[in-house]
Amino acid sequence: MFGKIAERLAGKNILITGASTGIGYSTAKYFAEAGAGNIKLVLTARREDKLKALKEELLKSYPSIQVFIASLDVSKIDQISPFLKSLPSDFAEIDVLVNNAGKALGLDPVGSVDPVDVKEMFDTNVLGMIQLTQLVVQQMKKRNKGDIIQLGSVAGREPYPGGSIYCATKSALNFFTGALRKELISTKIRVIEVEPGNVATDEFSLVRFKGDKERAASVYKDTEPLYAEDIAELIVFAATRKENTVLAETLIFGNNQASPFHIYRGPQSK
Repeated sequence: MFGKIAERLAGKNILITGASTGIGYSTAKYFAEAGAGNIKLVLTARREDKLKALKEELLKSYPSIQVFIASLDVSKIDQISPFLKSLPSDFAEIDVLVNNAGKALGLDPVGSVDPVDVKEMFDTNVLGMIQLTQLVVQQMKKRNKGDIIQLGSVAGREPYPGGSIYCATKSALNFFTGALRKELISTKIRVIEVEPGNVATDEFSLVRFKGDKERAASVYKDTEPLYAEDIAELIVFAATRKENTVLAETLIFGNNQASPFHIYRGPQSK
């Protein structure tokens, strides 16, 4: 129905940041399923114990799959280059980069935002993402091949009160991605951005409200949010289109979220 998905993924090496939970976790599982285990996964996150559990789960379901895990906090910019250089030879060439790692901290109005939170959001959502992308795109240019998939947000297009810093980081990601796509339009490197609305995951809002479970749960009250699996499915679908097709930008909303529209831009011919 959706083309030769497993064949197109066969043997590809896929790097996913923030893979220990939420969208990154689901994306790893969906890629494994779509490729019938005939793929390689490089899974990174801050918590290696969760990555180990995911690796065991994947190997149990797909004995032929190759999985390399590593603790990596993308906000620690100086760790990114050494991480890439340390990858085993079988995992060193990245075919698909999924820049998923990101975070929101607080809903404080401008004038009350903690500078520590500002730095952490920009380091994670923008500077770390840019550094990793720059290094990976260098090897993709040498091969004239690869996919860069960016986890953006509707917040990068439509700011909201209390979201000044998070929205600014996602807007930065959106413009960086747009410029990168235009730079690479004459190559066989695809640049894809998925921009979800309200996504309910185990930890996103819990991290935002620094462990306040009641406040985190209130974010999804009286709504039908998206879930990590919805976004993972879209990421895998975009990455498994024919090489000459780019699903450039996709905005996705839940059934009854505030923004009543769905925008799809693509496919574009390369």
